[in-house]
Amino acid sequence: MATFLYKLGRLAFRRRHFVALIWVALLTLAGVGAASAPPAGNSSFSIPGTEAQKAFDLLEQRFPGASADGATARVVFKAPSGEKMTDADNKATVQKTVDELADGSEVASVADPYTGNAVSKDGTIAYASVKYDVSGMELEESTKDALEDAAQQARDAGLTVEVGGDALQAVPETGATEVIGIAVAAVVLVITFGSLVAAGLPLLTALIGVGIGVSSITALASALELGSTTSILAMMIGLAVGIDYALFIVSRYRAELAEGREREEAAGRAVGTAGSAVVFAGLTVVIALVGLAVVNIPMLTKMGIAAAGTVAIAVLIALTMIPALLGYAGRRVKPAGAKGKLLGRSRKGEPKPDRPAGPPKANLGTRWASFVVRRPLAVLLLGVIGLGAAAVPAASLELGLPDDGSQPTSTTQRRAYDLLSEGFGPGFNGPLMVVVDAKGSDAPKDAFDDVAGEIKGLDGVVAVTPPAPNKGGDTATITVIPDSKPSSVQTEDLVHAIRDAGGDVEAKTGAETLVTGSTAMNIDVSEKLNDALVPYLVLVVGLAFLLLIVVFRSILVPLKAALGFLLSVMAALGAVVAVFQWGWLSGLMGVEETGPVMSMMPIFMVGVVFGLAMDYEVFLVTRMREAFVHGEKPHQAVVTGFKHGARVVTAAAVIMMAVFAGFIGSSESMVKMIGFGLAIAVFFDAFVVRMAIVPAVLALLGKKAWWLPKWLDRALPNVDVEGEGLRTAGERGSDPDEDRELVRA
Repeated sequence: MATFLYKLGRLAFRRRHFVALIWVALLTLAGVGAASAPPAGNSSFSIPGTEAQKAFDLLEQRFPGASADGATARVVFKAPSGEKMTDADNKATVQKTVDELADGSEVASVADPYTGNAVSKDGTIAYASVKYDVSGMELEESTKDALEDAAQQARDAGLTVEVGGDALQAVPETGATEVIGIAVAAVVLVITFGSLVAAGLPLLTALIGVGIGVSSITALASALELGSTTSILAMMIGLAVGIDYALFIVSRYRAELAEGREREEAAGRAVGTAGSAVVFAGLTVVIALVGLAVVNIPMLTKMGIAAAGTVAIAVLIALTMIPALLGYAGRRVKPAGAKGKLLGRSRKGEPKPDRPAGPPKANLGTRWASFVVRRPLAVLLLGVIGLGAAAVPAASLELGLPDDGSQPTSTTQRRAYDLLSEGFGPGFNGPLMVVVDAKGSDAPKDAFDDVAGEIKGLDGVVAVTPPAPNKGGDTATITVIPDSKPSSVQTEDLVHAIRDAGGDVEAKTGAETLVTGSTAMNIDVSEKLNDALVPYLVLVVGLAFLLLIVVFRSILVPLKAALGFLLSVMAALGAVVAVFQWGWLSGLMGVEETGPVMSMMPIFMVGVVFGLAMDYEVFLVTRMREAFVHGEKPHQAVVTGFKHGARVVTAAAVIMMAVFAGFIGSSESMVKMIGFGLAIAVFFDAFVVRMAIVPAVLALLGKKAWWLPKWLDRALPNVDVEGEGLRTAGERGSDPDEDRELVRA
């Protein structure tokens, strides 16, 4: 592989005009496609194989024209102090609002509060339910404006009016902190390279890669039903890995220049060595993201594939466009150790010498690695204990999906949620819809009544509506109001109790009972994700383990990499629980409402963090293996790996943290949580696991770390990540076969 990539790097360097033209053309094509594509429609959230989804599908079949997937809105009214909603003036205001809402072109129905028993017992709060023909993302702006105008007119009449439901859902915004993250990345790159030109190359290529990826997602959003969150997550991951991959190749290019090589040769060798690490690091990320398909939740699968596509683009750009841009930059990219104009002049304006007189001072990475190999056990214990302590809150992890109750208190959706809880109880915001399929029953009406009677006798039930059959009389819906809020454990227990009671009724009458609705859907999603976590972990870690055996030609190094990942991801989950569930530092993070952690968070973090963790593992440990294969002692190889890689890995980790942290400012709670979780996971993995635990373990293992059975060594393909095939006879100083025998020993 190193030889192929070496040739590719040299070709891109020589044919830089052609390479640049291709990428600019692809960016233009993707941009035109995004601009001309129809707006994204409904990103349907389905969970095949669950009872809630089965009931939802049954409703669409048995209640045609009911717009089961249409948007809904609850316009909540509260009377002024000392008045009631049943007063004549207030009643007239509500009636006027209902009439205005009913005139909307996309409105399917509006329920009058006074005829639908939608006034609280104390008479102070009432609500009107609005049902639309299309989903919230497909509603026209004029329809949303009409809803807000109707609410405002009722406010002007003296009532407190708030609007809940998904009719007013908006595309999430990431905020200014995303730009701050990119600015931090730029500063880190300038400090790392000491040159604006060298620092600008990774940023430029990353932005081009993300531009192509996100524009392609936008162009395909309508056809593939991709949600707005998909492009945000693709942007988040694409920016981070795009900058990192380019950073490693530019850094290796400067190191090759420092050894006296010509620029085209240096570009070829940089792509052949660091580029090999980029390919395998990118493969681990792609495996982890595409592997999300095993969960069998279409939305999660699409998110993973879209992000994986952006990562693949980042890899291709790093391998081709970076050497092309290095050809354009010429002498403006200095060798490692030499300073550019930005940082390379004294106060008097005289150029500083490229290298100080006398023996060079050991850099911080060398000094740190030397300390670790002298005290490996102490460093290992300290790192493991520290991550273990950070992981403690994960034992209290509660999972759920966000609803209006998790919105900031400044939003009308959250205020409507609170008003409904005040007037009708906390369970009113999460009603359960029970669907009774009596097609196989001899007495459908009796079956409906039996189900309703069983539910009324359950604990935790506030109200049960009479069965509402369809025109065919073979299916009915029953609405159940719990006495607990939607995200509570008590509501989850009630859903299971209703399903158990339905099983008893089915045994007697032959009628099947199904529970659906947003609350039941959330519960089923959480359970499905929990069930899929272990198989997903085995699949992703297993495939990546095999891949790393090929890369490192070792058994223990990939095993150590996987165990270190588990430590970092558990510590990151602990931090997420502490902030978003317990409320620690919630004000600093902009978390206005604590609650259950998003159900997708554990499995999503496992996938993404594993891929990113392997980035640092590959970049750092391949340098160590390269030194070991070339004849250095195990301890010295660890130090050499840090000498060449620690500064760049540190810069890459800080950049990735800055990019992820930039998404903490998002208005979408899911994006905010993922941004924080990935940022803290990169911190734990890069600085604790890869910078401390990894060298400590390698120092303790010595030569055993690179052990591989001879039969397996012969069976595995030689991918030559170390670039041995690029070395001349004079550079080798020994027969490469002898080096390989050293590894087997």
